[in-house]
Amino acid sequence: MTDLPPLSPVDRSLIVVYLLAMVAIGMAYFRRDRESEDYFLAGRQLSLGAFVATLVSTWYGGILAVGEMGWLSGLSVVAIYAVPYYVSALVFALWLAPKIRAAALYTIPDKVAEAYGRPAALIAAVFTWLLASPAPYVLMQGTLLQLAFGLSMPVALLVGLIMSTIYVYAGGFRADVRVNVAQFVLMFLGFAIVLPYCVTRLGGLGWLAHSLPPGHLTWHGGNKWQYLLAWWFIALWTLVEPSFHQRCYAAKTPATAQRGVLISILCWMVFDAMTCTTALYARAALPDLVKPVMAFPALGQKVLPPVMLGLFYVGMLATVMSTTVSYTFMSGMTFSRDVVWRLRGERGDEPSDRWTIIGLLLTSVIAVTMVVVWPSVKDLWYNFGTTFIPGLLLPVLSTYWRLPRPPRAWVPFLMVGAGGTSLAWLLVGMAHAGPDHFPVMPFGLEPMYPGLLVSVVGFVLGAMVDRRRGESHATR
Repeated sequence: MTDLPPLSPVDRSLIVVYLLAMVAIGMAYFRRDRESEDYFLAGRQLSLGAFVATLVSTWYGGILAVGEMGWLSGLSVVAIYAVPYYVSALVFALWLAPKIRAAALYTIPDKVAEAYGRPAALIAAVFTWLLASPAPYVLMQGTLLQLAFGLSMPVALLVGLIMSTIYVYAGGFRADVRVNVAQFVLMFLGFAIVLPYCVTRLGGLGWLAHSLPPGHLTWHGGNKWQYLLAWWFIALWTLVEPSFHQRCYAAKTPATAQRGVLISILCWMVFDAMTCTTALYARAALPDLVKPVMAFPALGQKVLPPVMLGLFYVGMLATVMSTTVSYTFMSGMTFSRDVVWRLRGERGDEPSDRWTIIGLLLTSVIAVTMVVVWPSVKDLWYNFGTTFIPGLLLPVLSTYWRLPRPPRAWVPFLMVGAGGTSLAWLLVGMAHAGPDHFPVMPFGLEPMYPGLLVSVVGFVLGAMVDRRRGESHATR
């Protein structure tokens, strides 16, 4: 099954209404006065409900990848895409969220600048900018729009990008949050619609268990432990995730930030239960599906009548586009506030939109380029995460926790060294890819491990040198 039948006119109409409604909601927050704190952080007045809605919808964009992984490996999707992120988010909530809000800064590079100076902050800005790339979500929303309207992929990508950038440039973070609130409701609604139809038209849990391959009901899904462990390390992304930090900086109080992340974890658990069950139904009902990435759309077309199918597509689009919108805005903000502003000498509180539009456009171009080079959501997640997390993790965490620190002058080199090691490792693996085009890594090690090793060793040695310098100065 390579092609899906076109949606009915009524289903397409519902999607058009959704797209126009999101633009209308976002454009309602157009502001001519764009002071940085208001434009980038909504005046630091994010309530608990808005915090939860925007964080939950932003951090759950990989809906087609979840369907693909669930179809291929069953319950192991929980061990790969769910539990590791719950643990990392719990660590973030308990130990980082209130400290981030109390710092009252704007971005991750701001905190790095406080501890390690401007060169380290610039490197953190570049890493954060690339880590927040919306490329995986641009690919997914393009795929959904292509399926819904029969568009060519370039046209679908362009339409999706326009819908994801026009109102955040006009309204900033306030527009992003208000659109995310609507998308939060729609993403849960979409899967709340499809599951009852699966039960009534296909069968209950007994039928599901009987119809699945045996390995799909095991926690590992037949995957090797090294592969599963690599995703636990990739989940450390959460600790340096720009959207988490931005929303904590925007929260009303440190308590709002902490409670918001904790409640968000519960929401992700509920939504994961819904999407994982739907993916299992897709495997049971469509065992001969040629393209597993189409698991959710194909299942929807099999079990849902018109109108319900359109609403299900709206739910999937809302899940993806909430992340595309937020990541595109964060990337534009990072380019404007953290890269250009610092290169220009940090001259006061300049108008926030001067370089933001350039950042949005540049981010979009890079995202499309990445989609062309790596037309796989899992590859995009993997490549960005393994490359940039090692260079950011210790420098960021050490600014909030009392970890041993190297001299300030060391940190920019450690960041570049860690990220560069992971990138080189990845490129070597790609150059030696096997017949299946899967990278063959040196010594069988995932790229993140040598990068993290460089960072840890550098921090330990640097801290020892810094301590000896302190003792030497104290004895003089």
